[in-house]
Amino acid sequence: MTFSVMLETMGSGMLKTIGIFVLTLLGSLPLGMVVALLRKSKFTVVRKIISVYISIIRGTPLMLQLLVWYFGPFYLFGMSIGNWRFPALIIGFVFNYAAYFAEIYRGGIESIPIGQYEAAEVLGYTKTQTFMCIVLPQVIKRILPAVTNEVITLVKDTSLAFTLAYQEVFSLAKQISASQASFMPFLIAGIFYFVANYFVERVMLRFEKSMDYYK
Repeated sequence: MTFSVMLETMGSGMLKTIGIFVLTLLGSLPLGMVVALLRKSKFTVVRKIISVYISIIRGTPLMLQLLVWYFGPFYLFGMSIGNWRFPALIIGFVFNYAAYFAEIYRGGIESIPIGQYEAAEVLGYTKTQTFMCIVLPQVIKRILPAVTNEVITLVKDTSLAFTLAYQEVFSLAKQISASQASFMPFLIAGIFYFVANYFVERVMLRFEKSMDYYK
């Protein structure tokens, strides 16, 4: 297999890796905020349920969670899992990263001084207006470094899709390397992950600098 053919073959895997990354972010970032707010609910039962969810997610490997999401419907309900691989993959990634983002959000929210809430109440702001207009912009600014770290980790964690035999870039690199007895596919995959993370880092850094006016 020539280098150009190898690169072309792995190109489809790169696109699938990007797809996992984008869909996971689109799902986990907003879900993480919902989880963070439920984590601070005034209802004890809700707080306990969310705490258990976060504890399970953070206490078990993502690889195991992906296997549970994929094989669970079959073993528990006898459902066919023929077309379930990709949905299970995305659901597993989304719920995993939502838990981590939720804790980052919660830390940011709790870092806002209580005096700002009280001042907003005196000015006649509703709780929703206070959160959206005063608290959230400051929270985003404060949590960006931590969110950036998680996003970079996500780029690398997409390689765990091989657990469900999904043909992303790492899975293809392993297959081609085994069939061609060559280390080149792993080198190509490594360069792809490095470039992707460099791009993410640059984008997040520019976003962070754009919010300097919140100092």
